[in-house]
Amino acid sequence: MNSPYCCPNCKTNRSRFNIIRQEAQAVKLDPQTGNVIEEYNDQPLSPFHLSYNGPSYRVQCASCGLIEDERTFIKFGER
Repeated sequence: MNSPYCCPNCKTNRSRFNIIRQEAQAVKLDPQTGNVIEEYNDQPLSPFHLSYNGPSYRVQCASCGLIEDERTFIKFGER
């Protein structure tokens, strides 16, 4: 977050943004009811359950509402 941002959608906002922190929670759901069957906290995941590899946070333009990865806002901020 030490780079200038610019919204790629509205192209004018360079100062008002929301930082959205993402915290993944690994769970196994019942396919019929949607109820949580199992939560994977500090234990190893099952062989068919991949761990979350996405960004730890995303950025939202506070003018138009666009939510994207931080790199998108940084690239437009470099222009």
